[in-house]
Amino acid sequence: MRIYSAEKTLADCFKFRNRMGMDVVLEALKLYRKRQAPQFNKVLEYARICRVEKVIRPYLEAVL
Repeated sequence: MRIYSAEKTLADCFKFRNRMGMDVVLEALKLYRKRQAPQFNKVLEYARICRVEKVIRPYLEAVL
């Protein structure tokens, strides 16, 4: 998987969650949340592009 930005990578993790495993995806979300300035609006933008917005939204709401 190519890495462009942290937000795009997180959306890609959710897109390929069946291949990677949900534990890896949730760990990536946890690490992203610990960043100095997480930008959840960008994550949702990339999730919309990757067509996983409905999947990622409940997890982001739980984090907030």
